Amino acid sequence: MSSAYLSAEELARSARQHWQIENGLHWRLDVGFKEDDCRIRREGAAPVFAGLRHIAFNQLKAETSFNKGMPAKQKKAMRSTEYLEKVLKS
Repeated sequence: MSSAYLSAEELARSARQHWQIENGLHWRLDVGFKEDDCRIRREGAAPVFAGLRHIAFNQLKAETSFNKGMPAKQKKAMRSTEYLEKVLKS
């Protein structure tokens, strides 16, 4: 729903742009963090962990000294406390 006065073409273009961004982020979270495989169901834990995944994703994305993909950055952060500190400071 929108209060904007748009033609059908403008509305369709706007909707496609929104979902392209949304699907791109979801795909990155699912590939990088296996978000769809998460089975946390207890009380309010699922949204908390989703928030933590978003924070971790943003921190890893902001760290630019290691120019690799998200899975490689995750592994490096797991294996190196120096790199993990660098990620957390970025």
